[in-house]
Amino acid sequence: MQRYIKLLGGLAIAGALSFPAVAADPVKIGFITKFPVEFFSTMENAAKAYAEANPEVEIVYGQGQSGTDIEGQIALIESMVTQGVQGIALTPVDPSVAPALDKAIAAGVKIVLMDNDIPGWAGKTSLATTDNFNAGVIAGTYLKSVLKDGDKLGILEGVPGVPALDDRVNGMLKGLEGVAVEVVGRGGTNCTQELGVTVAEDILTANPDIKAIYAACGPPAVGATQAIQNAGIANDDIVMVGFDACCGELDKIVSGQEDATVAQFPAKMGELGVDALVKAIRGESVEVLVDTGAGLVTADNVKDFM
Repeated sequence: MQRYIKLLGGLAIAGALSFPAVAADPVKIGFITKFPVEFFSTMENAAKAYAEANPEVEIVYGQGQSGTDIEGQIALIESMVTQGVQGIALTPVDPSVAPALDKAIAAGVKIVLMDNDIPGWAGKTSLATTDNFNAGVIAGTYLKSVLKDGDKLGILEGVPGVPALDDRVNGMLKGLEGVAVEVVGRGGTNCTQELGVTVAEDILTANPDIKAIYAACGPPAVGATQAIQNAGIANDDIVMVGFDACCGELDKIVSGQEDATVAQFPAKMGELGVDALVKAIRGESVEVLVDTGAGLVTADNVKDFM
């Protein structure tokens, strides 16, 4: 059993990661994450802890440059197949990487997806992820509790067309049902803080009476708090809700600039994704869907996540 280091980017939560006993035959796998933010670093750290606890498991690591680095991820997939991995666990940057994964499968490589699914693609052995739609409902339910009919809401999307990120928005809108809130602006941010600032500024400029902003990723949420501050809007005059509990969001909740965020558990994605892949390679049965959970973080419980 290993002491748990990180559940979320920037968080140190006491707990324990226990790794199931596995057979001693050696396994070589690839582990690919999207781009360099703490969320994906936490996933990679969990995979490294798994490999440390199971030294017969060799892991080759790779990471893309951005949330839209499709060609970079395809190159990593192809490289790992060339290196002779028996399986690849990855967070797919876009459904268009599926043909590269099909080629890997044809070469005898098993595939486990983490964080994001590829809808309609039948090649995966398992998916270790947050149920992003249900997690979005958590955010929407919170917004429903603090907004009223006629209030205006802006939405900072992640990467439109990426199913997991779209689910976070659609789930939020589902949770908000029952209150006649007007969505007055929405735009993609590629899950970057810079675009979070830009899109939020555009929404705030066009709608100075807006009551809430929802961001489907952590970095744009932090960017939105910057835009709100730049606009001279007091914290109590607007509700800011994010998703990921990463990249400075928790500090923003402590300061009162962000009201709530939805926490995922990326370490569990990394741990359980690798474990499912190793089991599949060894011929053991694995669950097709592994739900790694989500929870709401507010000022009332933020200390529990820090």
